[in-house]
Amino acid sequence: MSERTLAMTEAAFPLTPALSRRERENVNQLLPHTESAGHQQAPTAILPLPVGEGRGEGESSLRPSPAGTDTPLANETSQKKRPRLPDWFRLKLPTTDAYFRTRFLLDDLRLHTVCESARCPNHWECWSKGTATFMIAGDRCTRACGFCAVTTAKPFPLETDEPQRLAEATRRLGLKHVVITAVARDDLADGGAEHFRRTVEAVRATNPGTIIEVLTPDFNDRDAAIDAVLAAQPHIFNHNLETVRRLTPQVRSRATYDRSLSVLRKVKQRRGDSLYTKSGLMLGLGETEDELFTALRDLRAVGCDILTLGQYLQPTREHLPVVEFVHPAKFAEYGEAGRSMGFVHVASGPLVRSSYHADEFTAA
Repeated sequence: MSERTLAMTEAAFPLTPALSRRERENVNQLLPHTESAGHQQAPTAILPLPVGEGRGEGESSLRPSPAGTDTPLANETSQKKRPRLPDWFRLKLPTTDAYFRTRFLLDDLRLHTVCESARCPNHWECWSKGTATFMIAGDRCTRACGFCAVTTAKPFPLETDEPQRLAEATRRLGLKHVVITAVARDDLADGGAEHFRRTVEAVRATNPGTIIEVLTPDFNDRDAAIDAVLAAQPHIFNHNLETVRRLTPQVRSRATYDRSLSVLRKVKQRRGDSLYTKSGLMLGLGETEDELFTALRDLRAVGCDILTLGQYLQPTREHLPVVEFVHPAKFAEYGEAGRSMGFVHVASGPLVRSSYHADEFTAA
């Protein structure tokens, strides 16, 4: 394979630095492309690295099961061969320079994105459109969720100028809707809530017309932390439930199903209709349809307005395995079910993530 072809592969998949040259060449074999008389057909790829969403990755080779549990999900993590991705995960790779402009801007302003850290499958589409989901408070998480590709390690101190740098990125990209998320910072007394507040305020000061969405950790359900974020008056408060009640102990590190519901309930009680609450679940971890519908009803019971449903994809063999690839037709059914339950906006599909096409929601 030529160096030019290998370079194309590395540009298309910049989030896989751990791959060897041989592995990168294997990935490139999934990228059929033709060239003729100065014209190159845009390559189509099957995602080379299945990816998860959220925050937290342990550095150990295997993630420990929660105390007192013996879960097949955890025990089979590195023993079972990963299934082949279905055809509906074929993606068009970017052919415009907007992708690289976004990349250079993020590097210039020294900003992290969940697009990279969580290995989001949509990052090349979003960056090609000049959008990204910013991740503040560093790229090291204090939790080790079994689904997530974000690194678990001792975090670095907060960068006091990060709010201004993120506000500048929002201005340069001309974003009308910005999503700000963060790693879990259990090492901080407020869980990083004050940093959230300062970031939202900086973005609003520089970009007064921009819709601001926050995607937060649970802050251990501390009222003071939740109030600090709300004091900045974001338009949308997103906190993910991630999975159904039964699977939560295996899937999420330290977080609990009821705590996440409590966070969403408190936000709605404090702000009512002055903001929208939002949450999402990954499917394909072994949940049943009845369990999923119970989770959706639980979210509606705490006043959750916006719902996202997407396919879980295994980031590495050390993460939880995919139990099922849910068919797009099923996602469509679940989306309709969510709308019938009263969610004002539902995004449901295999590639849907919390902030994917977030700007498509407009308040009535």
